[in-house]
Amino acid sequence: MYTIESNFFTLAFIAYVLSLAAFFSFFWTRSERSAKLGYLLTAAGLLLQLVSLTARSIAAGRWPFANLYEFISLMTFGIAAGTLIVGLRYRITATGIFATPLLAGLMAYAFSIKKAPEALVPALQSYWLQFHVATAILAYGAFALSCALGAMYLVKDRPGAPETGLRALIPETGRLERLIYGTIAFGFAFQTLLIITGAVWAEEAWGAWWSWDPMETWALITWIVYAFYLHGWTRGSWRGRRGAWLALIGFIAVLFTLIGVKYLMSGLHSYK
Repeated sequence: MYTIESNFFTLAFIAYVLSLAAFFSFFWTRSERSAKLGYLLTAAGLLLQLVSLTARSIAAGRWPFANLYEFISLMTFGIAAGTLIVGLRYRITATGIFATPLLAGLMAYAFSIKKAPEALVPALQSYWLQFHVATAILAYGAFALSCALGAMYLVKDRPGAPETGLRALIPETGRLERLIYGTIAFGFAFQTLLIITGAVWAEEAWGAWWSWDPMETWALITWIVYAFYLHGWTRGSWRGRRGAWLALIGFIAVLFTLIGVKYLMSGLHSYK
């Protein structure tokens, strides 16, 4: 079963890389056929990844929530779904140009740390695992999409610059700003639940609600960054380019929480 899971994961990775190439072809040629191909390849990658995750769940006899490889795989699944929703529902094809590099990059990282499913360590043998990781996937997937939208905003918002090249493919900034706010608000709600479920789980597993573990600390820093964005947006002080930059900074904090902490610090989450 692991061989099936591994093969489908590899095929999904290839599909996402090809979707990136198709969207960049759309950028250079403006061919609608390239854009449609990009969407089809993203959808194909989504389906292949679903098979991979299902096979891994069957092989492990549990949900695929136990380590960083499984988490990144689930997160990229959410990013791919979000790319399709924003691109097709809101008719913003440029989303594929900005989101698929994130998608392919995270899949490449997951591919580099891919390993066979293992038995759960004692700290993970809790029903809180499903709640905690599910909220993290939804939160970080939304933040990744807001990062792509923020980058789009920064490219578009150049007063006096000609509406040519990539800028011509990006919708007006007001529309992007609302989408950035919506995706961050969605992710922030689940980031809050992530911290709450993590605290409850920590008390059950280690006897303490909060231990200032590096990953806990950086999850809180990430929460503060996005709380600052939402507070500023409602007051009108962190909109426009400053808000777009904060969307990018927030996702950098997400990546450090997930990946940087693993290599630079040790703690209770070192099993990831």
